[in-house]
Amino acid sequence: MQFRRAARVILVGAPGVGKGTQSERLLQRYPQLSSISSGDLLRSNVKQRTPLGIKVEGTMKAGGLVSDDLILRLIRNELNRRGWLLSSTPKSSFMTLCSTSTRTADAPPGEDDAGLATFLSSPPTITDPTWTTDPSASFLLDGFPRTEAQATSLDGLVPINLVVSLKTPVDVIIERISGRWVHEPSGRVYNSGFNAPKVPGIDDVTGEPLVRRMDDDVEVYRERFRKFAETSKPLLDHYDKKGVLWEVEGMSSDEITPKLFAEFERRFC
Repeated sequence: MQFRRAARVILVGAPGVGKGTQSERLLQRYPQLSSISSGDLLRSNVKQRTPLGIKVEGTMKAGGLVSDDLILRLIRNELNRRGWLLSSTPKSSFMTLCSTSTRTADAPPGEDDAGLATFLSSPPTITDPTWTTDPSASFLLDGFPRTEAQATSLDGLVPINLVVSLKTPVDVIIERISGRWVHEPSGRVYNSGFNAPKVPGIDDVTGEPLVRRMDDDVEVYRERFRKFAETSKPLLDHYDKKGVLWEVEGMSSDEITPKLFAEFERRFC
């Protein structure tokens, strides 16, 4: 299934609603669609030992939040790297992993630091950003924005043209997570209500024990859901006013997926 215009999409949903599942299915169905994850961009910089990665590594290891301003710069940098953002951007403010991941033997001392300083001093957003309409410049933006303030900042960088609000009744989600078991080394997920392991409490592949995640505790989940509801309403209202919000509800991921595909094809195919 091919797009006829670029899709710039954000999925919003409560913890456990199946946002990751829907993202994977969309990426599999539509080959022109890419995933841009703020978390992956940060982890790549840390892994590659770029000056930027070194700068944020301590914050990430301590469980702290990287500033919104820095995330915006990372996203802007990635969009420039892909050639999707057509607005004029000074070359000096553009960083690539390959150019900063290692220091060559003949590189002047402080060169990477100077490049990072320029990157950090350049504006995180662009006045009147110009976007390619090529369908290949289609993406799901993951991990950002999560608040209305972040969405307002993002407006100065990229014109999002679809925000999907995924909805499943909270009692259904709680029932789902209360039966969830995980094999931590691989990330394989089982559920006692469906997709149960062959032997209760044991991973089918390795025979190792399964565990319950702390986040799957019912009271912990209710608090996470409360916080999500507080921040997501202003966020969704922001995009509703822009006319790009679409809500879809279902009792399971399998019920939501065909509705999501139909809406994508109506809008973009």
